[in-house]
Amino acid sequence: MDKIMSARVDESVTFLLDRLAKKLQTSKKNVIETALRMYSEKIDGNNNADIFKETCGAWKRDESATTTIKKSRSTFNKSITRHYL
Repeated sequence: MDKIMSARVDESVTFLLDRLAKKLQTSKKNVIETALRMYSEKIDGNNNADIFKETCGAWKRDESATTTIKKSRSTFNKSITRHYL
């Protein structure tokens, strides 16, 4: 599914995008997508980042789920009632 995005770029970038699209005989969309994939591959070393590997351990907590829930509910309840006298 394609999504619409908006970005403000320098006028010279738009001219470059137009020129590349015409020279490569492809759409501007394809130029942007290909460039981003190539840049990502250069940075990550591959085209598909391993989300699990990047976030591994993010769910680990020193406290139990029950304790986390109690703290969250307590904070929420205090925030609701703090303006009442």
